Parts: sequence; C-alpha cells; structure tokens
Amino acid sequence: MAFHIADLFEHSVDLVSERVALVQGERQRTYAELDRRANQLAHHLHSAGVRPGDKVALYSRNTIEAIESMLAIYKTRAVMVNINYRYVSSELRHLLSDSEAKVVIAERRYSDVIAETLPETPGVAEVIFVADGTDAPVMTSEAGGVRTADYEQVLDTQSAERDFGERSGDDVYMLYTGGTTGAPKGVMWRHEDVFMVLGGGIDFLTREVVADEWELAKKGADSGPINSHALPPLIHGGAQWAILQALFGGRMSIIEPEFDPHTVWANVTRHKINLMFITGDAMARPLIDAWDPDVYDASSLLYVGSSAALFSPAVKDQWLEAFPNLLLSDNIGSSETGFSGLEKVEKGAGTTGGPRVMIDEETKVIDAEGNPVEPGSGQVGKIARTGHIPLGYWNDEAKTAKTFVTLGGVRYAIPGDDAVVEADGTVTMLGRGSVSINTGGEKVHPEEVEAALKAHPEVFDALVIGIPDERMGNKVAAVVAMRSADAATLAEINEVARERIARYKCPRSIWVTSEIRRSPAGKPNYQWAAELAASREPDDSQEFSR
Repeated sequence: MAFHIADLFEHSVDLVSERVALVQGERQRTYAELDRRANQLAHHLHSAGVRPGDKVALYSRNTIEAIESMLAIYKTRAVMVNINYRYVSSELRHLLSDSEAKVVIAERRYSDVIAETLPETPGVAEVIFVADGTDAPVMTSEAGGVRTADYEQVLDTQSAERDFGERSGDDVYMLYTGGTTGAPKGVMWRHEDVFMVLGGGIDFLTREVVADEWELAKKGADSGPINSHALPPLIHGGAQWAILQALFGGRMSIIEPEFDPHTVWANVTRHKINLMFITGDAMARPLIDAWDPDVYDASSLLYVGSSAALFSPAVKDQWLEAFPNLLLSDNIGSSETGFSGLEKVEKGAGTTGGPRVMIDEETKVIDAEGNPVEPGSGQVGKIARTGHIPLGYWNDEAKTAKTFVTLGGVRYAIPGDDAVVEADGTVTMLGRGSVSINTGGEKVHPEEVEAALKAHPEVFDALVIGIPDERMGNKVAAVVAMRSADAATLAEINEVARERIARYKCPRSIWVTSEIRRSPAGKPNYQWAAELAASREPDDSQEFSR
C-alpha cells in the first residue's frame, strides 16, 4: 500500500467521475474531465523530458488550470515548485535556479517577468502559457533555447489515457516556504508523510490511520455533497492541501484567482459552501466587514478554519457574534511540520495573540536540550514535531541540519515557533522566535502585540517591529493601518492594548499607512515594515515607564 497524491485523486475519479470537482466563476470540471486533462498534460510533460524527481514550476493564481497542472505533475512523479505570483524577475530567477526547474507552467499575465528571467535560468527548457483573459504578449518562438507552448494546444495533441506506471509513497512533494524572513526554502516531504499530516491520512481527533488508500474516496462517495472554498493562494501549502483533501474525498471546491470578500460571500450563497479555509486576520477581517445578512445567505456554512497567520481574538469574537453556531478553528503548523494542532474558538475565550491549542501526539514543546517543557511552568519552549516530518530542505544542508535535529535519539522538525505549555496541557502559541523583539532584556513576540493593537476598533491591521533604542537596545514599534485617517492616537491605542498585554510590550512609536503589506498568502512582511519605519519619522510617539 502506497500513499501518493496522484493515486488518491484517481481513486475519487473512479468512484465519483461525474461529480463536479472544481468551480471557478462560470467554469467547472467534473472529476472525469479533470482527470482527462491532467493526463493529457502529464503525457506532454513526459514528452518534454520530465522524469520522476524533475522539477516543474507553477506560476499562477488559483485557477482550474493550476489544479490540473498540479495533478499532472504528480501523475508523472515529478516535483511541483510553487511560485509566488508577485515575484519580480530577481526573485523568480532565484527560485527557478535554486529548484533546477525544467519546465514552467505560467499564466500569460506573467510572460514579461518570465522573458526577463529566462536568459539567466538556463535549466528551463520549456514554458507553457495558460490563457488568462489578458492580452499580454507571449513569446511565440524559442527564446534563448527555451521552447514555448500554448496550454490548450498542448492538451489537444496528447492522449487522455491514464496509462502511467506504478508510483511510490517515497516520491517527493516540495513546498517553497516564503516565511517571514530570508530567502524561500524548498521543504521536501515524502508523499506518504505529507499525506499523513495534511491530507487526511491520520484523523486528528481519534488518531486513527486510514485503513487503505481508498478509504477517503469511499467515504466521499457514500456521503452527501460537501462543498468547500479555499481562499488563500496556491503558493500557500494550506490552500493546496484544502483542495487536495477535497479531491481525495470526492468533494467540490470553489476557487477564485483573487481574494475579494464580496465574491466570497456570493460564492457561499450560490454554492452553499459548507467548509471555508482562510489565512488569519488578512482574510477574516475584510470578510466580516463585508458580511451583510440582508444580501448574502451563509446558512450552509458549518466550519471556517484559519491557519498560517495571526487570527486575533477581537476578530474571532466578531465572527462568532455574526455566526454563533459556526465551528471556528485556529490551526497551527508550518511548511516544516504540517498540521500540529488546533484551537476550537469560543467567544471571549482569548485575549492575547496566538491561539491556545490542543496539539497532537507527535507535537511537543521542548527546551534547548530537547526536554519537554513542564505544563504550567511559564517556560518558553520551541514547537517540535516528530514522526511524519520532511526529509529536509532542498539544496541546503546547513539549514536542514539547523531545523531538523536529533535529540535523545528522536528526530524533530523545529521551525522556530515559540510556545508555552499551560497547566491543563494546552499550548499557547507566541509566534516565530526569529522576529521576536528584545527590549531591555524582555522578549516580546510581535503577534501578541499585534492582536492587542487590533482590539482597538479603529485599528484595521498592524505589524509590530523592534527599532534601535540607546537605553533598551530595541523598543517596540508598530506600523498600523487605521479605518480612517487620524482615527486614534498612540495613547488611545495603547490604553486598549494594556488591557491585554503588559505595559512594556506596548509600542512606543507608530507609523500610519494606508495598507499593511503582506504576502499573497496573508503572511506579515516585517522587512517592509522595518524599511518604512526607517524611511521617515514616526507619526506618533509616546514614552511611558515599564
């Protein structure tokens, strides 16, 4: 028995071939249509020289063709490289060179960036362009030895037969992680391992492992319609796995190329969405602001899960006030650990930044020597996961050795997330230690402060950074987006924040901006915030005692 992404999808095709698998606007694909087109693309990739283990880059927003491409890559036992669609040429060059990608599948709108990059990425042999409604010029002849092709024409020339050889659970699934600092790194998983922690291979609540590779497809075939909507972009692992889980279970997924809160609520109304996946406040806040019960119907919505970014308590409470019967969860994990635990959100339960979660059996909070942190001790430790974890980082032995560590004979993935174990065994997440602020010897986690700032009704979004200070070493500062200009002073914001965090954690200076810059997946861009703060004087400052 081997667990492989392509096999798991094909089992659903065999059992629910005529069900709708994907919907994008007015377009849709049944499971049979999705399988047929993915087979055609897979055959073309093979004819282009792609072999098991080779890299194929996907440069696209959330589209039907992007999902078809993902499946085709897995069918050939190749490795997908996820590209952030906001990358400029230098960033694209790094990713294509680092991954050693042989083929790029891209939306037409990105052709100019690709054309600029290709002369410096000799490993790329072919670019397949997908029509996207734009009239961006596309290279029609070989450019620097690189073949170009049209996506639909490629499919038309290939067999739709599913005549591929046997696959292995040892095949590599790779996810390039943008993180909050540093260059993207390719996290390498075995298909079987990543399925166990993200694809439904192990039930989180019961800890039961699936009986066989057909179990999810059979359950899906026997159940009634369940419709899901994954909102983060496919460069985000959470979005990939929300859609893959749906495909493994014979469900319908709604996808949109761009996040628009009113479009989301229209989709919930039209398609009777049951499950929705978001990325923290970056999506939760504009969604709840756009919600209008006189316009939209969300009676079908049963569950909303958030991951990968701060979901602040004040915003959680807004959701539960609007949807008191909704199951709302704040899920923890990372590209290096997969899913590690969740908080079932209850109204008024939290006051600080990170979620207070129930972790799974393979996840622990450990100290520097690898010893478990004592519950209720208040000691800050690192989240560490064992069991089904990645092989390491692609092409980076040094970072692999730093993140994937053997302690006491047990191999752990330790990506750098700080946490405290409460007396009842639950875990309070504090955020990534690499961006924490040391102010006068005290360690301040930005996410905790950001959540406290956003409890003020006029603060729409915020990023917290440390800036140099002669006396304290660093002082806490914030870049904030207000709901309206001059909506609140720093003193007024801190007055609310001090109800939730200690005085020394409150920002001493703020810079007001029209919009907080985040990645397409909603992750904070702390480098941008620091650069903005360094570029001009603060808009408001306040001195106060510790």
